[in-house]
Amino acid sequence: MREEIRTPDAPAAIGPYSQGILTSAGRLVWTAGQLGLDPTNGNLVGGGAPAECRRALENLRAVLEAAGSGLEGVVKTTVFLADMSDFQGVNAVYETFFRPPFPARTTVAVRALPKGALVEIEALAVVG
Repeated sequence: MREEIRTPDAPAAIGPYSQGILTSAGRLVWTAGQLGLDPTNGNLVGGGAPAECRRALENLRAVLEAAGSGLEGVVKTTVFLADMSDFQGVNAVYETFFRPPFPARTTVAVRALPKGALVEIEALAVVG
């Protein structure tokens, strides 16, 4: 269902992600960005960027499962960070949620995120 794309003609991944993922499936789900919000009260979890990353990925998993997919179906993520100095801590949490071949990923620093969040993550996943 997912085939890792790896070429020496492009920079190697510097973290837990793939250069690209090839899929032949026709049903895809794109998620909205997920923050580290506790779904029971709508508040950001405490503990900084790693804790927010964990909760955002748990939220992402819930959205994907509701669509008939899951984290194993993710082919691409975009991670938004309020501060790029949180990159390593977020990577450490992120890699515990995904297995090789890791999804393709883009990580960008942004000026601000909703609710003062430090991390937001969106995904594209195969359904079925």
